[in-house]
Amino acid sequence: MNSTLKIFFLLSEILSGIFPHLATASEYNTLVYKNCSNQTITGSTDSHSKTLSSLFHELLPHSSESQFFKATAGDVNHGVSGLFQCRGDLSSNDCYDCVNSLPELSNSLCNQAAAGRIQLHGCYFHYEADEFNIHETSKYEYMQKICGQKAAGIGFEEVRDEAFAAMEIGVTEGNGFYSGGYESVHTMAQCEGDLEGCDCGECVSIAAQIAREECIDSISGQIYMDRCYISYSYYPHGVPDNSHKDHEGSGNNIGKSVAIVLGGAAAVALAFIFLMFIKSCRKKDDI
Repeated sequence: MNSTLKIFFLLSEILSGIFPHLATASEYNTLVYKNCSNQTITGSTDSHSKTLSSLFHELLPHSSESQFFKATAGDVNHGVSGLFQCRGDLSSNDCYDCVNSLPELSNSLCNQAAAGRIQLHGCYFHYEADEFNIHETSKYEYMQKICGQKAAGIGFEEVRDEAFAAMEIGVTEGNGFYSGGYESVHTMAQCEGDLEGCDCGECVSIAAQIAREECIDSISGQIYMDRCYISYSYYPHGVPDNSHKDHEGSGNNIGKSVAIVLGGAAAVALAFIFLMFIKSCRKKDDI
């Protein structure tokens, strides 16, 4: 191996250690986190494994046709309900490949757990046994955070908040998925497939507030709720054109257009628009 190649591989290893998220950005089946219930199956563990396997066999074929699907398996004694969801910008093949990697991970990471969630970069799987007792502490449960290094400069938080405001409107109007850049910040948000527009916006808004409080001046972050998630990345020299893929119905143009029109006062104005939108949603729900 010549000296040039040695230097290249050395730099690759160093960068992978400093910025691990860059090395795995395109690996949709990379594990982000797991959440397994402490409650285990009280009946036959073999029966539970077979039921969970049946659930996967029901879900997997749909992953090549849809990015979200729910199903049930088993009987009245050993029933399991579950769902998968792929990221809104994944192709059908990528979605299938991502979901196809979930059964093995679920079996190894949440073995015999009555309920579990396996979150990968490109998709996630959530299931619950019918006998599992759910104790909800809030409407939208905070699951996981990943905060990047704290190296943002003066003015970063203002730009980030403007990007968040555009994201909140974009995901609400964009069928539950948004990916877009605002000045030097790229954001992405997605809600669970059956979460309605107003509830989706509320969930993403809560996640954005958690990001402000938990990640503070981190240049990147990911916040996972039980029914939505957001991510953001700061690019000091501007968001690259290839930092995200446009997706039909994602709401990209909505968020970016509103942000451009409002200019410097975007954060306050967008927050006001989003608040009015949420209020109108609640009025519709009351009718």
